[in-house]
Amino acid sequence: MNMNDQKDLDLSALFIGDKAENGDYFKKVMSDLIDEHVGWRKNYFPKDKAMITPEEQSSESFIKTQNHMKDVLAEVSRRLRDKSVPWHSAGRYWGHMNSETLMPAVLAYTYAMLWNGNNVAYESSPATSEMEEEVGEEFAKLMSYKEGWGHIVADGSLANLEGLWYARNIKSLPFALKEVVPESVSGKDEWELLNMTTAEIMDLVAANGDKIEEIKNASARSGRNLNKLGKWLIPRTKHYSWLKAADIIGIGLDQVVAVDVDDHYRMDINALEKTIRELTDKQIPILGVVGVVGSTEEGAVDSIDKIVELRNKLQKENIYFYLHVDAAYGGYGRAIFLDEDNNFIPYDKLEEEFNKYNVFTEKGNHIKEEVYNAYKAVEEAESVTIDPHKMGYIPYSAGGIAIKDIRMRDVISYFATYVFEKGADIPALLGAYILEGSKAGATAAAVWAAHQTLPLNISGYGKLIGASIEGSQRYYNFLQGQTFDVDGRTFEIHPLTSPDFNMVDYVVKEQGNDNLVAMNELNHDFYNKASYVDGNLYSKGYIVSHTDFAQDDYGDSPLNYVKSLGFSEDEWRKAGKVTIIRASVMSPYMNDKENFKYFTSSIHDAIQEYLEDIVK
Repeated sequence: MNMNDQKDLDLSALFIGDKAENGDYFKKVMSDLIDEHVGWRKNYFPKDKAMITPEEQSSESFIKTQNHMKDVLAEVSRRLRDKSVPWHSAGRYWGHMNSETLMPAVLAYTYAMLWNGNNVAYESSPATSEMEEEVGEEFAKLMSYKEGWGHIVADGSLANLEGLWYARNIKSLPFALKEVVPESVSGKDEWELLNMTTAEIMDLVAANGDKIEEIKNASARSGRNLNKLGKWLIPRTKHYSWLKAADIIGIGLDQVVAVDVDDHYRMDINALEKTIRELTDKQIPILGVVGVVGSTEEGAVDSIDKIVELRNKLQKENIYFYLHVDAAYGGYGRAIFLDEDNNFIPYDKLEEEFNKYNVFTEKGNHIKEEVYNAYKAVEEAESVTIDPHKMGYIPYSAGGIAIKDIRMRDVISYFATYVFEKGADIPALLGAYILEGSKAGATAAAVWAAHQTLPLNISGYGKLIGASIEGSQRYYNFLQGQTFDVDGRTFEIHPLTSPDFNMVDYVVKEQGNDNLVAMNELNHDFYNKASYVDGNLYSKGYIVSHTDFAQDDYGDSPLNYVKSLGFSEDEWRKAGKVTIIRASVMSPYMNDKENFKYFTSSIHDAIQEYLEDIVK
């Protein structure tokens, strides 16, 4: 498609479809691609002797073996059909962070898988290694990194681990510089060394490039000075991967500090500043701060702009921290704010641009200004996690990471001569700069194909992200005020908070109930009815997910919501948690008013049925 035609892009053409409406097209393209692969095999030295003869193919054992393989694959098909989650459903699946996957990504993945490229080394995967290099550049541009770099990883947990790896090594480099080239940091005491900016550190490393291996060997990778690097601050909405990362990377769980979140489940900036000042007053440095863009439980977007503003203020007081943005879920959302030249669109011009590209089906204030400001400030972070297999609509497994300064990758690099040659051009060196070893080239092909079909700006992914956001807002508005009568008992739906992104949470509460433990049991029973737990999944007209907001994790941030439901603070203390019904609204079809309206009666009837079963 010519880029000039992008505003006419039709999302419905890019998915197989809820009822396989594009199934014939999908089969034809897949068949054509397989024919090309088969032809490629035949045409590589076509005069070579065939390894499998016609006589062998007609033998009894050959036929018997193939028939057995067919039976095995039939059993695979049966198991998948019987026990797979219907992610593709337009208006019946409202659960985990998954949905229809993009047809170009599925086709490219399947096709590239036939070549079985291993992107750890260019010689193993010239085509897909080049695709991954281009994808990494696109990740960096999506974050508005001018001198950035990125790559694909298996998932967000590994990307987060890699982000902490960067922070740990960079924070330790001033000590290494003092040991190897002491003149480069002369006059700085230990506190000043621990609070140098990432840019300052990378400039010094670059200036002493001839000694980079000595400097790296004296850094945290040696095991020295790990206990001096300080605390890693994360919001209470953190993903569990951060605890694992701190464990694996060697800084230890004792160095991880959870910061309170506010009523909107965003990191509380006042609490963050208070925590930093309490620590630094004791001469405990801050290794780094994690801001979350799209928390996996609430879809909350932390105020990255306020975190950056705080860092700038503290920097004047000789306090500096590494900033990582965990946008595994919400990272692709940045595309909705970028024009076709990758410029961040001014907030007062957004609606005009949304109308130009038909991002939303109806006019309205779809994007909160505080969310806009948070996304804009992401470009100030040193590194960002972004998962194509979430809001990129790519098949598993496809995570990703982008770094602001390409020079940062040198602080974690390792070289193995049998895999790649130091001094060679990227992407031959990809494996030297990443955590993983062997990795599927098919994943790179899938992400590359999706990005080529849907550019990472308002004209492409922006439209897909917009469809998801508008669908979530319809769902949130629908749930508000819903009531159900069951044998003279009235049950109400209470949404948690208006979504920052596309996650909608709610609880079911019986009128007159003042026992939080009882409400939690009701919602857990409701989840059992509306999930794989109780009965045949394919018989469910409405499927959801769930989570617990527990005091140990969330502190008292859910307390105001619990009180708004009519429960006392004593009930909150006694229950220790509130059980939440959770929905990641990723369907590309529910933005349409008529499509959504079609399913509302089914959703209402399913909720009524589940509640009747529970009451019985």
